[in-house]
Amino acid sequence: MKKLLIAALFLGLFSTYNFTFAQTETSGRTGVYRATHTKSTELKHTKLRVNFNFEKEQMNGEAWITASPFFYASNELVLDAKGMIINEVALEKNGARTPLKYDYKEDILKISLDKTYQKNQDYTVYIKYVARPNEVKQKGSAAINDAKGLYFINAQGKDADKPTQIWTQGETESSSCWFPTIDKPNQKTTQEIYMTVPKQYVTLSNGILKSSENLGENLRTDHWVMDKKHAPYLFFMGVGEYAVIKDKWRNIDVDYYVEKEYEPYAKQIFGNTPEMIEFFSKKLNYDFPWQKYAQIVGRDYVSGAMENTTAVIHEESAQQKAGDLADENKWEDVIAHELFHHWFGDLVTAESWSNLTVNESFADYSEYLWNEYKYGKDEADYKRLKSLRNSKADPKNFGKDLVKFNYESREDMFDGVSYNKGGGILHMLRNYLGDDAFFAGLSDYLKTNEYGTGEAHQLRLSLEKVSGKDLNWFFNQWYFGKGYPKLEVKSTFDPMKKQVTVNVAQTQEEKFEFPLSIDVLENGKISRKEVWVTAKAKNDFVFDVTKNPELINANPEGLLLSDIKQDKTPEQLYLQYTTAKDLYSKYTAIEEAKDQVSKNPFADKLYAAALKDKFYRNRLLALEGLPEDPKLFLADVEKLAQNDEKNLVKGAAIGVLAKTKNPKYLPLFEKGINAVSNSVKGNSLSGIAQVAPEKVVNYAEKIDLESASEDLVMTLLPVIVKNKITAQMPNIASLVAFYPFIGFQNPKLAAPAEEGFNWIMDSDNTKAVHNLTKVLGQAKSQIGDNVQAKMMIVQMLKKGLERKMKLFRENPSSTSLNTQIEMLNKAITSYSN
Repeated sequence: MKKLLIAALFLGLFSTYNFTFAQTETSGRTGVYRATHTKSTELKHTKLRVNFNFEKEQMNGEAWITASPFFYASNELVLDAKGMIINEVALEKNGARTPLKYDYKEDILKISLDKTYQKNQDYTVYIKYVARPNEVKQKGSAAINDAKGLYFINAQGKDADKPTQIWTQGETESSSCWFPTIDKPNQKTTQEIYMTVPKQYVTLSNGILKSSENLGENLRTDHWVMDKKHAPYLFFMGVGEYAVIKDKWRNIDVDYYVEKEYEPYAKQIFGNTPEMIEFFSKKLNYDFPWQKYAQIVGRDYVSGAMENTTAVIHEESAQQKAGDLADENKWEDVIAHELFHHWFGDLVTAESWSNLTVNESFADYSEYLWNEYKYGKDEADYKRLKSLRNSKADPKNFGKDLVKFNYESREDMFDGVSYNKGGGILHMLRNYLGDDAFFAGLSDYLKTNEYGTGEAHQLRLSLEKVSGKDLNWFFNQWYFGKGYPKLEVKSTFDPMKKQVTVNVAQTQEEKFEFPLSIDVLENGKISRKEVWVTAKAKNDFVFDVTKNPELINANPEGLLLSDIKQDKTPEQLYLQYTTAKDLYSKYTAIEEAKDQVSKNPFADKLYAAALKDKFYRNRLLALEGLPEDPKLFLADVEKLAQNDEKNLVKGAAIGVLAKTKNPKYLPLFEKGINAVSNSVKGNSLSGIAQVAPEKVVNYAEKIDLESASEDLVMTLLPVIVKNKITAQMPNIASLVAFYPFIGFQNPKLAAPAEEGFNWIMDSDNTKAVHNLTKVLGQAKSQIGDNVQAKMMIVQMLKKGLERKMKLFRENPSSTSLNTQIEMLNKAITSYSN
């Protein structure tokens, strides 16, 4: 599962400015223990036969559940079945059915078997039922914003701008909303599904399509078979009008299901998948274990993406066009993440939600591994730095263990600790053990537990088995403990002894022990010292030197997950940047010198060098940090705007030139409007708005912002709103939906964001209102019980509703305005509850 991308925006807006989130974890709670589900029954095989009622948004189903007692004899089968109508329950044996007594209440189906069965004595129960997802009562979370399991998208075809689709979402325990099962991660079963659908739709499910039978009356039945066991939450169905693009890895089918509009770009979006499968197979010394690999895009999907075995679903943001892909494939990390789950999560599944780390931390770290292999260590380190900062952005995460047995809701496990921090911890473990031992340990873990379940202790045992090292100390503090080191680093030089003493103080309550790298710069040369910090408040390390070092740099590569306070002068930051070989030291030096640019010559020299850095992320960061008047750097910025090999850098450089409001750059801006890159186009449009505003409207519709980056939309927001560029209205909706909070993060955007919101409310634009209410719905669970934030959103929506009602009174026959009013009322009700 990849979390919804809105999380980063929301954490930045709220946690930074003291909007305290509800304690959705068990802070302050005692006496809670989330035991692994007790297995009294073992699922063996699940056979389903289903068809769909599009009008009622229901599914008619038949299920054949083959199972046996797990260990102790039993005469009862207990299944999860949420929001269903149960029509028939029977024992099926040799083709004959014998009715069974059952009790169905509170979403639990208790079936009395015909006798007491012993361990490994199989039986098959037949259930005829109706799945009614809109009757499901359970709620979603920050990671998965809805939990009704089965989703009908535009089922009646009323929205001309949206395709009709059906898709499912099982994690955490929502598969039981569309078929009766034991909906726990420590169950594993094989499966087969017969799906009857209108002929115009393609289908996708787990495993292999065994047959497809035309039934007449415009119907077809597809038979999908998964002959390797996996967890019920990984079952999947997808239905819709898709283009299916065929690919291969070795002799295994690799398919991409996209809306037909995006067929020309499918290979650009997903085409690295076969190479990813090969890379991960070799890295883990364990070949991809499944029969096929398919990826499908679902409209209005309730999260970021989901690793359903052999049938991954992605949210619609995965679909990009040429302008987006010319800048970067923003979905590539997600593609790697979901693929890696097919080893960590699907092959070996977390035994309980408390141990989600053995699923999600590995998937998070796979993004690092893929970037390191494909694009180099700098790109991987950049992504890791950003990922860890996202985890730290929510202060609640500091107080959470990685393995949590006391969560309040299982959905709370899908947080920045299980993902981002867990991935950072794996990177530390890899560097402590070395690559050979680390990856051999992962391979042993997979082979030992394949098609079963795993937990953190089993991971530890495999790594210890391979490396011969005791790892209890590491797992106790990083897996079963909370927080991370907060360090203050100082140094003193003794000219008589020719020694420098580096003091490392831990200021957090729980003290850690860990290896730490310290770079000592002396006479222009770096000497790296490797030390061991013990679990106490202060550690001193003494190094022999010839003179007072020019620089002491602790944790230079950022390997240690920590916060480090170390005062450095602009000159020392310049030395750090110019002598470092790693991304982390260079990147942080650029960041820390920002406030001194145009004020200190060493900061200016640093930024002048950074604008020429070989790694494009450093060039981008330097451009972002330039002052309002960048006259000292204009020559370098002009070169980047004209010639940089990376469109993101070229676009950012054009954005810097746009702020100068110098008419001499108009030809450059007009040339940029015709580029393929959305970044170059968007920043060029911003420049034209500054120097030739009368030309803006002529150019504005050339930019496709539907799936553009948040940064680009923020850049163009004032231009779009000021010039009332109606075609772009839906594309700013997701941003202006948060206008009451944007001023805290970016004061300059506050006024245009509010004006943009009012513009949408004063206009008849259903897609814009849909996008606005949709993103608020996705964000609701992240706000939790934050009364202040919810009240601000409700007030915003009520004011918007008043404007929309005024427009409706002027146009009382408008059905589209009536639809928009319904959307706004629904959002207000949601936030008022």
